[in-house]
Amino acid sequence: MCLGMASANTSGSEENFSCSICLDVYNSPVSTPCGHNFCKTCITKTWDEKVQFKCPLCNKAFKRKPDLRINTLLSELMAQLGKIEAEVQQMIQERLNNIQEIKETVNRSKADADREIADGVHVLTALKRCIEKCQDDLNQMVKEKLKSTEKQAEDLIKELEQEIEDLTNRRSEVKQLSHTEDHLHFLQAFRSLKDPPPTRDWTTVEVRPPSYVGTFRRSLDQLEETLNMEMKKLRDDELKRVQQYEVDVTLDPDAAHPELILSEDGKQVHDGGVAKALPDNPKRFTKKILVLTRQSFSSGRFYFEVQVKDKTAWWLGVARESIDRKDRIIVTPENGYLALFSYKDWLLFRDDPSVRLPLRAELQKVGVFVDYDEGLVSFYDVEARVHIYSATGCSFTEPLYPILCPCSWDYEGDNSAPMIISPVNQTD
Repeated sequence: MCLGMASANTSGSEENFSCSICLDVYNSPVSTPCGHNFCKTCITKTWDEKVQFKCPLCNKAFKRKPDLRINTLLSELMAQLGKIEAEVQQMIQERLNNIQEIKETVNRSKADADREIADGVHVLTALKRCIEKCQDDLNQMVKEKLKSTEKQAEDLIKELEQEIEDLTNRRSEVKQLSHTEDHLHFLQAFRSLKDPPPTRDWTTVEVRPPSYVGTFRRSLDQLEETLNMEMKKLRDDELKRVQQYEVDVTLDPDAAHPELILSEDGKQVHDGGVAKALPDNPKRFTKKILVLTRQSFSSGRFYFEVQVKDKTAWWLGVARESIDRKDRIIVTPENGYLALFSYKDWLLFRDDPSVRLPLRAELQKVGVFVDYDEGLVSFYDVEARVHIYSATGCSFTEPLYPILCPCSWDYEGDNSAPMIISPVNQTD
């Protein structure tokens, strides 16, 4: 290694870029006439304290205080080492930050897991209590019916036993009368004994076993009500969770089909019916009446809501960046689209095969949630706080764009109402 004026007898300390006086890394390195290197401050201070000027390393004596020359190469190397050290330190700090982020992610995941378990335990505990109450109610209703039947049977048996006792007494009286020799007494007693004691007509009396038809169903009514309440709360909680990932997106006029009319703020779109003369560009759709947002997403989670009130047809979802924008490609996940369609009185998730879904007449606003890393796209009825459909197991490898299609303005009647990207209102 050649360091400016360094000679062939360069020491190990020089090779290690350290000053032999302070034993630290060179600071403003200078070279002596004998070819050794020192910190400028160290060698100057050493010579200032002595009358005789010698090299601290090889003891070569100089008649007068030598002129110290800045070792340019060593200075540059030391500056390079300083830069490398700073870069390495920055890399270390970045990795420490990564470790901290990973730990925080794990802590958040633990908190999410604890909350999920707690919510599940709460619901299942309430359901368990309701099932236990349902069982108690069923037992009580059945036992009360059985008790009523047993009471009826017991009363009838007592009445029958009383009649048997009365008839037995009458039979004894008749038997005794048949042995009497007093004809007058016989005639007098016969008048009162000739008719049997009053009894019920038992041919019309029966004990009917209780009917339990509908008993179990009625006992389930409360269970169903409780379960519905818990499910409603769960659906509401689920929507609130995904709404936390709201993103602010605006529609891209450079990607909009020429028939589409966008609002100035980029939040509304409707079909104008007539194609405008617009410059073509690679981003613009020319066959399908579609528009993408300016924003795309390549990781994490995001959520947005679109108002579809008063429309007879529309579709929306997300699309890959590389979708074909110039031809009439079928809208399927295989071709880069994950979208929910609405045509008058039905909903459809376009797939192969497509999934047909019930359409609520009150559907006014649709929420779209995407978990890029998990490969999940979910749709929600915002007003009803109801999950509509989820596409799972997707594999995303490129940016995703929210995509809207208001369909033709005259499709199935008046379809001129706009689709509106709306801010999330969690108090709904």
